[in-house]
Amino acid sequence: MAFESARPAGPDDLADIDWIGSAVLEPMPDARGGPVFSSFEIGFATPRDRVTDALDAENAAAAVGEFDGVVFGYAVWRIEELDTGDLLGRLYDFAVHPDARGVGIGEAMMDLIVADLTGRGCIGVDAWALPGDRATKNFFESFGLKARLLTAHRSFDR
Repeated sequence: MAFESARPAGPDDLADIDWIGSAVLEPMPDARGGPVFSSFEIGFATPRDRVTDALDAENAAAAVGEFDGVVFGYAVWRIEELDTGDLLGRLYDFAVHPDARGVGIGEAMMDLIVADLTGRGCIGVDAWALPGDRATKNFFESFGLKARLLTAHRSFDR
């Protein structure tokens, strides 16, 4: 019997999203690439703000992942129109609490995300993984995501 599941996020999930977001994002500035990623790609908005914005937007969505009815993960994605007119899904947040990884919560969320994006006519989905984060890279590759762009960066002393 499977205990993991995913469903669309709602306002009642925001406290759980705060808890998960702080556990996942707190160590990010110490990771390779983390400081610029934290302030540029995901920005200064809190996970709560990004989920709330997604709930109010037609071109975005948010989900939570649960284990035995308890929320341990959340995701936020947006649909962006390319210059060709095609639609591309972009996964902005994808987090599973470190204490709940490896039990299928992320898989349940990815299944829901892929179903939503294909149902909306998207040609694909992009997701981010920091350099050296082999577990995240392997997870996304298990869903058929492959690197299509690498961003090189050099920090300057201040």
